[in-house]
Amino acid sequence: MVRVKSRYLLCEVNVSDRSSLLLLNDRAVREAVKAAVARIHGDYGAALCSIRFSVKYLNAYTGIVMLRFPKSCYKLLWSALPFITSIENQWQKIPCFLNCLHIGGTIRTCQKFLIRYNTKQLQRMLPKCKNEEERIEIRRSILNCTLIEGKKGAHEDDDDEEESGEEEQ
Repeated sequence: MVRVKSRYLLCEVNVSDRSSLLLLNDRAVREAVKAAVARIHGDYGAALCSIRFSVKYLNAYTGIVMLRFPKSCYKLLWSALPFITSIENQWQKIPCFLNCLHIGGTIRTCQKFLIRYNTKQLQRMLPKCKNEEERIEIRRSILNCTLIEGKKGAHEDDDDEEESGEEEQ
């Protein structure tokens, strides 16, 4: 048997108003990416990228998106990302652009990169906080970026363990 080769693209959705990130969902991101590929690369690019293309992860609080697509067409998709200027969701256009952070061969490598990236972001953002409530909210939103398989309730328990682990260090 032959393993199906995929690539995972980790992107950050940059918007001017952070509250508009909460309007994002995976279907809207998927349709915006497919439309950009079709607009830039035509029918050939749209056909290549529509096979096994999906949004594997979306964190609406931090704006991190993980896209999965076949290894053979990752350059087509990657080259079309700068042409995404807005994402339309439920009759609302959210002006944004996608910043490519990492390209990986597995979800695990993207997750490791995301953990390193989030710790750098946390170190950069925490000194700018005005009060303790902002610090707690920023820390919680960044720690929610971990990819955990299993129950959704277990996801919240892991966040509490990670927070207590960081405070001890």
